[in-house]
Amino acid sequence: MFSGIIQAIVPVHAINVTTNFKTYIVTLPTHLLLNLKIGCSISNNGCCLTVIAIKHNLVSFNLIHETLKLTNMGMLKVGDLINIERPLSYHSEVGGHLMSGHIDCTGKIKKIITSKNNKIIWFRIKNKYFQKYILQQGSIGVEGVSLTISKIHNNYIRVCLTPYTAIKTTLGNKQINNIINIEIDIITKSVINSVERILSIVNLKNSTSINNK
Repeated sequence: MFSGIIQAIVPVHAINVTTNFKTYIVTLPTHLLLNLKIGCSISNNGCCLTVIAIKHNLVSFNLIHETLKLTNMGMLKVGDLINIERPLSYHSEVGGHLMSGHIDCTGKIKKIITSKNNKIIWFRIKNKYFQKYILQQGSIGVEGVSLTISKIHNNYIRVCLTPYTAIKTTLGNKQINNIINIEIDIITKSVINSVERILSIVNLKNSTSINNK
């Protein structure tokens, strides 16, 4: 699990491509290499990936077909910057909100408003199925960053970045039409799915009861 508090912005060092499969290498700072082993998980732009190789400060990850299909990770180029977060431990402070690192869909940035003290980003998620989980003042993961949904209008979602978030994450450099990774709040999703499932069972029982009369 992750908290959506980015620990470093790191560059893509190299990318190797084969059919429906990619391996890429990032350069991690020394403090994030502590106790890092092959098989560990790291959030890359919100996507939980497994470390497959470590050489000095160069760390490698695989991108399988499903990851390439559901996320923006296939668009990465050498030199691009990535939001990095190591997993939470039992004594970690959850500064954002609990995130699994399982990307639900992508979104597309439609509008950016920049002022002296904050940056406002409007975006729309591509898969409308997930719109039911979007709640004003609810949490959402954007490129691995824990953010609060400040407004919803005609299926467009507004999030606000503090100066610190804009500087310490890649979101500060995003442009209009950029594709972003989205993770729906797992608690919101679980509650809504549970309620829908219960209502479906109740409706089925009521329908069966009426038909049997």
